[in-house]
Amino acid sequence: MKPRTKTKTKTTTTTIFFLLFTISAFRVYSSSAHLQNSVINTRSFAIDNDIFWKDDHPFQIIGGDLHYFRIHPEYWKDRLLRAKALGLNTIQTYVPWNLHEPSRGEWVFEGIADIEAFLKLCQELGFLVMLRPGPYICGEWDFGGFPAWLLAIEPSLRLRSSDPAFLQLVERWWGVLLLKITPLLYNNGGPIIMVQIENEYGSYGDDKSYLHHLVTLAREHLGDKIILYTTDGGSWENLEKGTIRGANVYSAVDFTTGDDPWPIFKLQKEFNDPGKSPPLSSEFYTGWLTHWGEKLAETNAQYTANALETILSRNGSAVLYMAHGGTNFGFLNGANTGSDASDYKPDITSYDYDAPIKESGDVDNAKFKALREVIKKYSTISLPQIPPNNEKKGYGQIKVQKLASLFDVLHTICNPKDVVEAKNPVSMESVGQVFGFLLYVSEYPVKENGSILSIAKVHDRAQVFVSCSSDNPIYVGEIRRWSNKPLGIPGIKCASTVKLLILVENMGRVNYGPYMYDKKGILSSVVLDGTSLHGWKMFPISFQDLSKLLKMNPIVQVAASRSATESSRKNLENHFQMISKEPVFYEGRFTIDRIDQVKDTFISFNGWGKGIAFVNDFNLGRFWPLAGPQCSLYVPAPLLRHGENVVIILEIEAPKPELVIYSVDQPDFTCGSKIDTK
Repeated sequence: MKPRTKTKTKTTTTTIFFLLFTISAFRVYSSSAHLQNSVINTRSFAIDNDIFWKDDHPFQIIGGDLHYFRIHPEYWKDRLLRAKALGLNTIQTYVPWNLHEPSRGEWVFEGIADIEAFLKLCQELGFLVMLRPGPYICGEWDFGGFPAWLLAIEPSLRLRSSDPAFLQLVERWWGVLLLKITPLLYNNGGPIIMVQIENEYGSYGDDKSYLHHLVTLAREHLGDKIILYTTDGGSWENLEKGTIRGANVYSAVDFTTGDDPWPIFKLQKEFNDPGKSPPLSSEFYTGWLTHWGEKLAETNAQYTANALETILSRNGSAVLYMAHGGTNFGFLNGANTGSDASDYKPDITSYDYDAPIKESGDVDNAKFKALREVIKKYSTISLPQIPPNNEKKGYGQIKVQKLASLFDVLHTICNPKDVVEAKNPVSMESVGQVFGFLLYVSEYPVKENGSILSIAKVHDRAQVFVSCSSDNPIYVGEIRRWSNKPLGIPGIKCASTVKLLILVENMGRVNYGPYMYDKKGILSSVVLDGTSLHGWKMFPISFQDLSKLLKMNPIVQVAASRSATESSRKNLENHFQMISKEPVFYEGRFTIDRIDQVKDTFISFNGWGKGIAFVNDFNLGRFWPLAGPQCSLYVPAPLLRHGENVVIILEIEAPKPELVIYSVDQPDFTCGSKIDTK
């Protein structure tokens, strides 16, 4: 009996102790939770009396656009600290839908797409955030941020409209994104003070039902405390079409740097409720974009700084576009058009934008210093010291060797299961090829006297090749979107039919204006001597596993390619002057001997033609020194490694005869236009 009594006493004591501990812990937890909730509840960002109020104190937004998706994630902190040294208190960023849902239902929020990590880092470094989730963003980004697979949906969607089919997809996208964003709102303890609805909609349309639907959707996810805002050009027409009256949405403006801002801020008031119109230029342009074939866009540092002071000196707010531009890595650059859809102007790979923080993070420049001097006058805190430029290194000459012609390894870079057969050519999007290249192949009867080939609509650049069945294709010319002309094809003696191969490059979808519905590939019939060709195979080119190419024997490939090329060349009649152009993969290697020598670098393609480049399996983007002005591609140090580094190039024009590229320590934008890009 005693043992039981003893056990019962011990159990009772333990139970009482546990209850007392639980009650005490609950009180501590409740007190802590109450304190935490109290802190969150005291956080507020609001608009009143034409002033921004942060935690009941007047606040002047001195911000800058800095896009997480244009910066290697290991450099996010570096670039943000430089923005801090510039004097910025707010970061504005777009959210590109196509980055996060590259194919329908495939969600990506890791690596460069880890937006939550980026926003938390902004807060950790003391920044507020203005978020621009679109669904359309423009931003000189492919298709204005829309996923390309939207273009494959039939019947065609009416983008940026109240089309129910389009809105259903937007609802699904925002349902995923805004769920991640809500905990990061300022009133929830995060850094986000404002969320933008659409982007410069007044320059595009006037579907108010669409805009109101987006507001309702945002409020359902984000609540009523967050400030929703629009951005439109500072004219009556743009603001009338782009603002959302009666929905408690703040209207901000943008305008050309150097314009007198205050008449525009006065106009802005007419599109906001009384007392709800603090003057804000939400895109204060520090520079401008550059297209291939143009001179590099540059703006005067002091002129830009003086224009900023005109705003800040009277308690206006401004967001620098861009504070740091970054890079259009891969295939994600956008494009513009002029008078019609054929007046096509693709953006270069660099998005330096002549911003104060350069593409590689450099801040030792006149524009950074001039803007900082202005901002320092109006900052409520002392600015950090200016950090030094990141060290860069040129690793010198890199010899490359031919791996193989694209045609020789078609079976390696195109899965046979992905090949599509159709009577007529179909668009890239229709065969699931979002970016890059699509090879169209058909046949036609032998014609002794040559032929005339025409393609009414090709987006964006088609290289045309012919061959007999067993021979390597021979280049005969190109058809370009921006200067589309019929192409003469020489006669070729083949035993049966002539094979016609058309390699079409998607050079970036239009991101702004009336021609945004920008499908890629061959979008019309292919006509030979007045007759449409039928019976096509479409080969999507994949760059997902280029390591397979490295296992090939380049010497054998070169010999085989030369032999086949000579055979085909002998078959071409009329002995017309051939231009030696073919899409070829090249490979080069360079070694970094010490880990402390792993630095940023630039790869110069001066003397090469046109193509794309990969370093250690990372797609750096497009090079096109023949068009200029960009000669080199930026290589962030996190892409490099101690030891051997591998460069793979797809050159689609003609390589530098010496078969060398150079790793240099400075960017180069001096390449002049040697071809017609207009």
